[in-house]
Amino acid sequence: MDHTSPRVRHRSFVVIGDTNPARGVCASLREDGFIVRHLARPNDEELRAAMATPRDAVAVLLHEDAAALRYALAVAHMSPDVPITVTIFDRTVADELLRLLPQCHVTSPADLAAPALAGPCTDAGIAALHGEASGAEAVRLDGEGVPRTEDWSRGRAGWRSWWGRVTGQLRSYDEGTRLMLGGLAGITAALLCDWLWLLNLGHPPAEAFFDAARVVSAVGPADAGHHSTAYQVAAALLMLGTIVFTAVFTAGLIERLLGPRLVGLIGTRTVPRFGHVIVVGVGQVGLRLCCELRSLGIPVVGVERDPHAPNVRIARSLGIPVLAGDGGDRAVLERLHLRRARALAAVGSDDLDNIAVSIAAQGISPGTRVVIRAGEHEAIAETRSLLPLGTIRDVTSLCTAYVLARLTGMDATGVVEHRHEVSVRLSDGTFEPWPLATRRGCAHVATAVPA
Repeated sequence: MDHTSPRVRHRSFVVIGDTNPARGVCASLREDGFIVRHLARPNDEELRAAMATPRDAVAVLLHEDAAALRYALAVAHMSPDVPITVTIFDRTVADELLRLLPQCHVTSPADLAAPALAGPCTDAGIAALHGEASGAEAVRLDGEGVPRTEDWSRGRAGWRSWWGRVTGQLRSYDEGTRLMLGGLAGITAALLCDWLWLLNLGHPPAEAFFDAARVVSAVGPADAGHHSTAYQVAAALLMLGTIVFTAVFTAGLIERLLGPRLVGLIGTRTVPRFGHVIVVGVGQVGLRLCCELRSLGIPVVGVERDPHAPNVRIARSLGIPVLAGDGGDRAVLERLHLRRARALAAVGSDDLDNIAVSIAAQGISPGTRVVIRAGEHEAIAETRSLLPLGTIRDVTSLCTAYVLARLTGMDATGVVEHRHEVSVRLSDGTFEPWPLATRRGCAHVATAVPA
């Protein structure tokens, strides 16, 4: 099918990048009969030679924002009027590039995939979902399998999500927090017991609280209460016990202060107990998905193996709770209340890891929806037919179709996947099916590095 705009018919392209989307774009353009110059990581001389021939459009498809920015600026310097489609994750850098180069169109696989992943995370019948809780738009399939847009509202599920966040306050999900809360609970219990005992002995409430605080602080009561031998023994035991509770509380506090503190005790970074979405893999795609779900008012918690990963720090600054651990670990998923979750999204950069997470999730809670990111390994299509793993979203195909539409002159605004087919959304709200060539049709880059 010829997707070329009737007004603009491009014939020669330059594709820069060693990523899977770059391979997919190159293969599809070549299959359609276009002239393609694919450069993995060109130096200045190679780029200048490629741009010496008039080009209709250039695609810069890299994972590193700094490298993508440099190539986009270099292309614009060599050919000021050529349209450029570039993938940049950082929105601040993207906005600045658009200001400097109006001929650029900036997107990223994470931005394109987030609505397509958020849809099935929210409802099994939604192909894509984007917007905010006050004005979100869902894409569903009609009876003939054609995508249609409609307004979306959380309805009663919104109250359940809100209550899940409320009940998640003051919950411990790491060793340091458990020690701190345990020590604090012991100190509080000692204070309360001593205060009630003194009230029973006839002390005024304020005086009883003052004496109880002295006991808890190991100073001792102002009056030992010689008329009550039992109280003397109890006060002595409480003072000795408080020493232990204080040590436990201090150890937990130090552990929490020195650690990454990815999960909060109160506020937005607490782990919800039900009605939430568990996002395994807080990379570029995972972070964008968390932000998309949060904008829709859906509570979310991330899981990441490396607590010091760059996007984990960004998630913390955005108020998104992230638990450090293996998303395929049964103990981790049970701590995150998988059985009460709305859905689990396995969106790591390795397809095989995502499959392992989905199998573990189904083993723990077969009724929980599972959404899987795929596309890095082309053999994943065979796995789809072998195992009912869940809803699969091919991030590479989504990005490839969108970039191809922009390169060939179509005013694409989004992209959705349904029944393993990709459709590009145009500015008039219609959807255009977009078949893609296999990445094996690109011989310029043998192996691409996943995002």
